[in-house]
Amino acid sequence: MLEIYGIGTDIIECARIARMIEEHGELFLKRVYTPAEIEYCARRRRAEEHFAARWAAKEAVLKALGTGWRKGIAWTDIEVRHHPSGRPKVALRRKVRAVARRLEICRISLSLSHCHAYATAIAIALRHTRLNGPSSR
Repeated sequence: MLEIYGIGTDIIECARIARMIEEHGELFLKRVYTPAEIEYCARRRRAEEHFAARWAAKEAVLKALGTGWRKGIAWTDIEVRHHPSGRPKVALRRKVRAVARRLEICRISLSLSHCHAYATAIAIALRHTRLNGPSSR
């Protein structure tokens, strides 16, 4: 059985991300997104919506883990990937992966949505139910 450790959500204006890309270009993209995310989004029509959805996903994942942007956590420590079915999935790296392991998180479920104006994400951090009583956080 799995239990919910935490839930995170975020919403962002797509125009904000478009402005950041326009003003800071590759420097911004490489700071926030992995090479695979940049490639995926750049191939899409209305790329700014896809970049914004990934921004929201990264924020939502950290909220679900309860960490926020602590020292040493990088945007690229969280990568949004896709199952062959198209469903988004999360890959954790470096500091965020270490935090998730310490919290015994076994999976993070992710949902993304976007339109012309906004992108939103919801992340649910799951771990195995402890058989010896309620979990302590």
